[in-house]
Amino acid sequence: MSRSSLGLLDRRLLFVTGKGGVGKTSVASAIGWLAASRGQRTLVCEVDAKGNLADAVGVGPLRFEPTEVRADLFAMAMDTEESLREYMRLNLRVPFVARLGPVARTFDFVANAAPGVKEILTVGKLAYEVRERHYDLVVVDASATGHVVGQLASPVAINDLVKVGLVRSQTDWMIDLLTDADTTGVVVVTVPEEMPTSETLELIGRLRDETEIDVASVIVNRVLPELFSKGEELLFDRLRTPEGAAALERRVGAPVDDVLAGADLAVRMRRSRVPHLTRLREGLGEDVDLLYLPYLFHRSHGVRATSVLADAIGDELGY
Repeated sequence: MSRSSLGLLDRRLLFVTGKGGVGKTSVASAIGWLAASRGQRTLVCEVDAKGNLADAVGVGPLRFEPTEVRADLFAMAMDTEESLREYMRLNLRVPFVARLGPVARTFDFVANAAPGVKEILTVGKLAYEVRERHYDLVVVDASATGHVVGQLASPVAINDLVKVGLVRSQTDWMIDLLTDADTTGVVVVTVPEEMPTSETLELIGRLRDETEIDVASVIVNRVLPELFSKGEELLFDRLRTPEGAAALERRVGAPVDDVLAGADLAVRMRRSRVPHLTRLREGLGEDVDLLYLPYLFHRSHGVRATSVLADAIGDELGY
């Protein structure tokens, strides 16, 4: 299967990232929601302890132990100490109930001194879930653009430091899994504005230069709808004149200035974002799928918004 023919939900591990504030968590939860609605047993994991994945999937505070949110959909929050405990239990046969004690303190010292140690506990836990086939799809609400490359490159960093032994063998299979484009991909979330567009193109370049992990797609969130066709725009321009507005007001029997001003603002805002979409498309090339999600005028992002975005992603993918 070539990369260009891979569907987003055909992979088994997706890291969702993006500049802060672009809706990364919303998109990660929507991808998980869509996959589960199609019968795929799906895990969505929140990496940032300050995230709001729990709100997006409609549950209370998330823990390291996955919570079943709805049929085929599970959610969890990453905890590196719990991940270390699980690793030791599975690989070193340390009992689960044992206190980490000096081992944990040693780990903290090493983690602060060596690059990639804490990150590999995050990546390793999720890669393990994929390898053991506990889920059909694992969706990671990953770190933001400034930190995600280091997170994804952590197995390679550890591999360069440790040449033999158990840790080396563990990173070998992780690297194989992460660099298999049929299995793993990165989803970059952005919005049609100048800074997020620049950061997205920069991140794509870094992922290509510093990792061998495939970019599954770029998802543009908060795309404003096109209100009028070209013919309707001509009519709208005539209505915006004092004579046109007066004629329309006589017809509807109510003031129309605010409605026309609002429509004009929406048209101008959408037009102002078109150059950023064009720049993004040209910068990505033809080998990266570009998906568009609508602007949701919601005060908060809950289950309803997640469901709407999941349907929109499904429509973009042709499901």
